[in-house]
Amino acid sequence: MTNEPIRVLRIMGPVVSGGVDIITMNYYRSIEKEKVQLDFIFDGFHDTPIDQEIKEMGGKIYKVTPYTSSIWKSMKQVYQIVKENNYQIVHSHMNALSVFPLCAAKLAGAKVRIASNHSTATKGETKKTILKYLLRPFAKLFPTHYAACSQHAGYWLFGKKTCDSGEVSFIKNAIDLNKYKFDKDVRNNTRRDLNITDQFVVGHVGRFAYQKNHKFVVEVFEEICKQHSNSVLLLAGNGPLKTEIKNLIEDKGLSDKVKFLGVRKDIHKIMQAFDVFLFPSFYEGLGNVITEAQAVSTVSVVSEGIPDEVRFTEYVVGMNLNQSAKEWAQVVLNYKEEYTRRDTKVDMRKNGYDIELASKKLVDYYMKLNQSI
Repeated sequence: MTNEPIRVLRIMGPVVSGGVDIITMNYYRSIEKEKVQLDFIFDGFHDTPIDQEIKEMGGKIYKVTPYTSSIWKSMKQVYQIVKENNYQIVHSHMNALSVFPLCAAKLAGAKVRIASNHSTATKGETKKTILKYLLRPFAKLFPTHYAACSQHAGYWLFGKKTCDSGEVSFIKNAIDLNKYKFDKDVRNNTRRDLNITDQFVVGHVGRFAYQKNHKFVVEVFEEICKQHSNSVLLLAGNGPLKTEIKNLIEDKGLSDKVKFLGVRKDIHKIMQAFDVFLFPSFYEGLGNVITEAQAVSTVSVVSEGIPDEVRFTEYVVGMNLNQSAKEWAQVVLNYKEEYTRRDTKVDMRKNGYDIELASKKLVDYYMKLNQSI
């Protein structure tokens, strides 16, 4: 009998410094590594911001050809990694695209193959959505187990019947509640560091991609400025549409009122600097940042694209994308005066978002799967 930890191979796709990457690292930092060790497959051969930390914690990293360049090369390389290292538990986080790496993992002999879904689809992303719908019927072909970050995401990929039968494990997008806790000193210091004084601060955190609806964020902020000129918009993140959004802001004459913060490692502080978090996504599998905003008791004004199950405190205010930017702005401006920020730790724990508890559940999950081999 060996005392070595169970090694689980996680297939991540490209590292975009957001979403699934952040949640994965939250879990990895917290799990009992003497019991379970995580190794990773990333798309692309470049260095990523999390490579060094993973290696320092004992994880192995494998780089493969991006599936967007050649799905067959990518599958062949996944097959070789699984085969040569004898991985028995392979956990793919590539949503509908998991069909490809899990096919390779099955051929390579991995006995436990988990498909996780973190996303849904929208009409606005035509090519991406068509691909998701084409692949969805094959979602259950190669995995032995199913997982999702939310019921909403689970229903979309695996179907309501499969979820309701208990076949889908829900692995929550948990966070460190000790770090994500409102602190007035943190708020004031962060605002000072960002050169913000008495302005009304509207914030958004998200990759600059169609899904996040940055164009509407700017339109709402434009309306806010018409009614309350002493306002500032903070945009954290990176992505393919960043230049387009910068140009839109310039065209509207708002450049002096918008700060681009880039990819940040201190989102728990940035969130506290916001007066309101604006999040009008077209769709979300869950919306990790909404849990983070609630953890620091910052009001979020969100679209119907955000699943109901992540709206568990009074700090989430729902709107509809059919409503005008002016209507959204009026709701956002309801919170321009200081409001009560309470400790939401009990709510976060009750709903499964405490990383300390969630990481223990994940270790138990992997250990049970290992016993079934």
